[in-house]
This record gives sequence, C-alpha cells and structure tokens, in this order.
Amino acid sequence: MDGETRALKAQEPWIGARGRIGVILPSTNIGVEYDCQRFLPAGVTWHFGRFFVEQPDLSSDNMFLAFIDAIRHTIPDAMRDIMTCEPSYIMMGMSAETFWGGLEGNAEFTERLRDVCGPDIGITTGAAALDDSLKAFGAKRVAALTPYQPVGDEQVHRFLEETGYEVTKVVGLKCDTATSIAHTPPSEVIDIVLNQLDGDDVDAIVQAGTNLSTVDIFPALEKQLGKPIIPINVATIWHTFRANGIDEKFQGRGMLFEQF
Repeated sequence: MDGETRALKAQEPWIGARGRIGVILPSTNIGVEYDCQRFLPAGVTWHFGRFFVEQPDLSSDNMFLAFIDAIRHTIPDAMRDIMTCEPSYIMMGMSAETFWGGLEGNAEFTERLRDVCGPDIGITTGAAALDDSLKAFGAKRVAALTPYQPVGDEQVHRFLEETGYEVTKVVGLKCDTATSIAHTPPSEVIDIVLNQLDGDDVDAIVQAGTNLSTVDIFPALEKQLGKPIIPINVATIWHTFRANGIDEKFQGRGMLFEQF
C-alpha cells in the first residue's frame, strides 16, 4: 500500500464524514434544495427524499386542510426510503405540519417520525428550529410571513405564542398551490416585510413555508432594518449543523449564521 492510499484510508468514511443529512421534503418543493446548496461545509453531504403530494391545491382553507391530511400519509414512506442511505441526522424540509397543533403538535409530529427512524437519530423540524433561532437572538416580539391560507397562519401564530413570543402580526400570501409558493416575486416579499411586518414593536421577523426561498433577499433587508429576519430553511440548516457540531459561520447569508 503506497502512502497516498494509506492517507485516503485514514480519512474513511470520507463522504459525509462530518454529517450525512437526510432531508425530507414535498415532491412539489423547489426551494429547499436550492437553499441547502448555499451551505456546503467540507465533509457534510445532503441527501434528499421527497414525499408525494397528490393534492397540491392550497387555494382555500378547506383545500389547505386536505393537503395537510394527504401528506400525513406519505411522509412516513419518504422517511423509510431515506433511512436506507444511513443518514446521521434528519432535517424536515417542510414546515406546515411542524406548526400544526402548536408546541404539542410539533412534539407529536416528531414522535411519529421516530416510529420510522428509531430513537437514536436526531431530527430538526422547522418549527423547533425557528424557536431556537429566535432564542439565540433573545427576541420577544415576533412578526411572521407565510405562504399559507388563514388556517395555516393560525397554526404558526399558535406555535410562536405557545413557545413564549408576543406575535405582533402574521401575514399569509395565500398561494394557490404548493408549487406556486416558489414563484412568489421577491418584490412582493420585500414589500410585505417593510410595509406590513416591520415596526418598532418587532424584535425579529420569521418566514415559514420551505418552498419560499428568501436566503438571497433577507440578508440585505436585515442590514436595512437592523434586526434578524429569519427564513425557515436557513433556521433548519443552522439548527441541523449546530446539533451535529458543525460550527462554520457563513458571511452574507444572514445574521443567524454570521453571529451564532
């Protein structure tokens, strides 16, 4: 065995040696993979598993509820499939279900996932990641942007309130389908943040809905407003990394990764 071969063997397993992150996301989702690819520390690999969304219509409260009911039956299959690549950690790349039922609902959702992956693997949900992100900043008064219908906004409000925050406002975009969330114009998001959500009574702004990628626009808005504006995908990536001892900071990707 030559020196180069011995050096390579000493690094095994060299693919994903610091973390093989299994990401569970809807089949309709465009934003999660894009955002994850903005964060690629050495030795970390992303492994995406999609669950089928048969009913992507979100055009009313009733259709939104039908969407939530449908995905509850397909998420376990995606969890089953992703476990075959032996991930070291699981990150949920969807958010609506993680807010459903508030604090208790998020805990129950996590336990349902454990029925598939077992008790020993770590899991990050969007709701829990946003909570930990807000706690890192010491935020008390929070506003939220979602792509949801009012029935979904109520769940986000409930979770944030039950985790101890004063919720000043929740604005939902009322997107027509699970896929069309990704086509929301950045100008619309910026306008809502500046003119509907921000205020002197707001410590931080959060964004739910993993198919709404805001990683490219929120850092500039943070500098403009001087306060954290946290995308759920960035929060889940940050939470996942820190839970796995991956402590890299990223400049230009928002205050959360720059400071904590």
